[in-house]
Amino acid sequence: MSKLGTLGARLHHGEVGYDFVKNRKIWYGISILITITAIVGLAVRGLHMGIEFQGGAVFSTPKNMSVSVAQAEEYAEEASGHDAIVQKLGDGSLRIQVAGIDTKASDTIKEQLSEDLKVESEQINAELVGPSWGEQIANKAWQGLGIFLVLVVIYLAIAFEWRMAFAAFVALIHDITITVGVYALVGFEVTPGTVIGLLTILGYSLYDTVVVFDSLKEQTKDITKQTRWTYSEIANRSINSTLVRSINTTVVALLPVAGLLFIGGGVLGAGMLNDISLSLFVGLAAGAYSSIFIATPLVADLKERDPAMKALKKRVLAKRAQGKSAPEPEPVGSGGLGGGTQDAAPAVVGPRNQPASRSRGRGRPSGKRR
Repeated sequence: MSKLGTLGARLHHGEVGYDFVKNRKIWYGISILITITAIVGLAVRGLHMGIEFQGGAVFSTPKNMSVSVAQAEEYAEEASGHDAIVQKLGDGSLRIQVAGIDTKASDTIKEQLSEDLKVESEQINAELVGPSWGEQIANKAWQGLGIFLVLVVIYLAIAFEWRMAFAAFVALIHDITITVGVYALVGFEVTPGTVIGLLTILGYSLYDTVVVFDSLKEQTKDITKQTRWTYSEIANRSINSTLVRSINTTVVALLPVAGLLFIGGGVLGAGMLNDISLSLFVGLAAGAYSSIFIATPLVADLKERDPAMKALKKRVLAKRAQGKSAPEPEPVGSGGLGGGTQDAAPAVVGPRNQPASRSRGRGRPSGKRR
């Protein structure tokens, strides 16, 4: 068995673990700092909205253009009188975006670009985008986000409890805020691909959270009937028992997205790949972080305020103080869906006293009798 597999098994059985819930104030502080940075970046730099949301024209040139991106950007801004965005695609063609122009201006710019770039006017393809289309996309995206959040909160409140629904909602807002803030800081364009990526990460963000919540729900059945563990300790055991699974699923999901972002977008220069892959990459990483460091510790915080949990904690601490109960590791149930608690006999430490064999004679060494 590999070292990672061994570690996963030991985490799953409670033999080792890290106290995530105890150090929750550190994670809250880190998340608040990152979120504030994202909000400040969003307020100062703002989002770089694509022409799909502003309206304008997109000019596509033939393949294998020898003109540099900087030179083409200068040509486009001189011809239009507006700021231009130029991307060089993998086949050597140029994609020139100019926002805030109409059809008449588009024809004039196209003729001027054909002269500057030294290509035939018919070889430059011009596409006009109206701002109303982008506005419709934005409105639909906001509607979809709102409906999704409402349905998620209702489902989690029914399947688990309102505290878990609230914690999952906070984690989702945390992930979306960080992703949008990174877009503002990096300066990537916000396009329909960005919106698709943002809506996609919501499901990924909830996946690990729901897995931990399900494990926590199973392990806290009849929790008040025992005096060995507090709610926060069981919550921490739930995180540890699913930790390796969360890491594995996140890494597997991030690898292809990283390929899209750094190879497809960075090397090949595919603009749409940049837009969707950046939102997916940041959202997946933020979602994995929030499910471990934010959602479950927040549930423990809220649950420990319940009178029944307060009374349980007092009984557990009082019993430990009397030396009748110590927080020793014990196997836990499956951290995945449908898992449950599982009791096991304690491990035997030291040599056992084996009973004497009946086949042995008194005072004689073992062996056959003569």
